[in-house]
Amino acid sequence: MDDPAARGRAGYAVVDLETTGINPEWNERIVEVGVVHVAPDGQVEGQWETLVNPNRDLGPQRVHGITGREVREAPTFERIAGPLSDLLAGRVLVAHNLRFDAGFLTIEYRRLGVEVPVGVEYGLCTMRLARSYLPGAGRSLADCCAVFDIDNPQEHRALTDAAATARLLSCYLDLDPAARHWYDSLDRAAGLSWPHLPRTSAEWLPREAARGRQRHFLGRLVEHMPGDEEPEDRAEYLAMLDRVLLDREISAHEADELVALAEDLGIGRELAHRLHAHYVDQLARAAWSDGVITENERHDLRTVGSLLGMSIDEVDGIIAEQPPDDPAEDATAVPSFSLAEGDKVVFTGATERPREQWERAARGAGLVPHPAMTKNVKLLVAADPDSLSGKARKARQYGIPIVGEGTFGRLLGSVT
Repeated sequence: MDDPAARGRAGYAVVDLETTGINPEWNERIVEVGVVHVAPDGQVEGQWETLVNPNRDLGPQRVHGITGREVREAPTFERIAGPLSDLLAGRVLVAHNLRFDAGFLTIEYRRLGVEVPVGVEYGLCTMRLARSYLPGAGRSLADCCAVFDIDNPQEHRALTDAAATARLLSCYLDLDPAARHWYDSLDRAAGLSWPHLPRTSAEWLPREAARGRQRHFLGRLVEHMPGDEEPEDRAEYLAMLDRVLLDREISAHEADELVALAEDLGIGRELAHRLHAHYVDQLARAAWSDGVITENERHDLRTVGSLLGMSIDEVDGIIAEQPPDDPAEDATAVPSFSLAEGDKVVFTGATERPREQWERAARGAGLVPHPAMTKNVKLLVAADPDSLSGKARKARQYGIPIVGEGTFGRLLGSVT
């Protein structure tokens, strides 16, 4: 669309959101924002994206693929609200299923005490426009894009969906450049008033940047601490290792806990490495108790060693040192976690296996599914061990282990 009547107007802001659920009225939140600017003639002018920390669990992670580890350092919506409004003000808001995206934006801004002009009456919906321009093509973004051979290599990522929608909008503009609704919407957007919102220094955080920030916790410890001698209470650090390695993963929150405890105990990087070797040695001694190391046990030991920053050669060297028949009792032997009948377990997040099924399985094993996180709960089962839910925050505060549903399934078989 190249028309003198459209010149001087800002153009379109194509938006896509990833969210924790489908209804913002039910405390569902935005977890990712993608914005693409499109000129009145259909040319893409710029694009922006960021993860958003929702301060709650992430909902159906199998859909959007965002993890707690990625959003934990992302800005909250409050911190991006000002810059986002700058990207939207004066432009026609466009989305595929605008009612959904506009609804979330309305509620998020309303939580901050402001009303913004993002309702469906102000913008354009490429899904609704498909009724006129693509009759019979289907309603989904994928169906509409297929008509024009628009590639969307990463569906359910906010920016790639917004970019695909922007290209779809451009195709509509080419099909019907003189349509009155283009000009009417541009004029309407230019006249809308947006509230003043404070600008923050919050850095927008795309997925790749979030993943690039992830660093092994051992590298975050100082190389030497004053004295750097093995503390008498090193068992506390070993007990922490046992808790965080229960699911053979170290979540970002657990890494933070290990770093904080090491600093509190005066454990530097070199001492931590020695304690890690001691931990693996204790596991190897337990594996050798029946006189043989199986391939599964060897794999498990290597997995633990890798998580603790050890090489395969280091782990294999420990395994090769078969303990004597009657080893001396070790006062710092690694404690082991186990579940017993009557233990309370709590669930959080949208697990892949329905929660009702997990609760039935827990009861069948003699455990007690509990609705709230209290100090006498033994275990929290989370859809994502880095969950930001209130239950997960309480579990970390109480020092209660958090595991994924796969680990919980294995633990069910060993309830005593």
